[in-house]
Amino acid sequence: MSAFIPINLDRWPRREHFQHYYNQVPCSFSLTTKLDISRLKENKTPIQPALLFSITKIINRYPEFRLTFDTNHQLGYYEYLIPCFTFFHPQTQTFSTIWTDKQEDFASFLRQYRQDIASFGNNLHLEGKPHTPPYIFNLSTIPWCSFESFQLHLPCAKDYFIPIFTLGKYYQTHDSWFIPLSIQAHHAACDGFHISRLINELQQHINNF
Repeated sequence: MSAFIPINLDRWPRREHFQHYYNQVPCSFSLTTKLDISRLKENKTPIQPALLFSITKIINRYPEFRLTFDTNHQLGYYEYLIPCFTFFHPQTQTFSTIWTDKQEDFASFLRQYRQDIASFGNNLHLEGKPHTPPYIFNLSTIPWCSFESFQLHLPCAKDYFIPIFTLGKYYQTHDSWFIPLSIQAHHAACDGFHISRLINELQQHINNF
């Protein structure tokens, strides 16, 4: 279980920025980029689980991506997050959410990912794998089309600080393969610098896969 770690606001360098974008000007922002997944294609690595694993690794490096309130409205962050992803049901044209627990290496993660799909992929409820823990981040996939921009509108998510990821359809350009990635972020938790660092380190992680 991921522990909740309280933040000491008196010593937190982001205190003024958080209060400004949480109280005075509450807002979120989105950034859409494309990831070069040529290395994954060359190695015939399953794309979605590899990206889920890679994103999990990067966001768990930085507490600003794990920010939340506890039940007493104490601001803090989770020790780590685990991925919760969408699984499409062609027969009903709906989807379910499935989460996969923390694994240190990709081989273990892939086994658990496939086991979760085998166990819960036929559950047509919105929550495909039950008992979703609170320490998750959400990733949706739109594999039917690529996109250059994608935005979520979250008018009632003032207290939701964890980034939301959306993947599109991957495509080939000359000898390289790319996939669009959209990231929705709460401005109280992070800025463009933090999201840019996440993207750059994510690309590096993919290149070294």
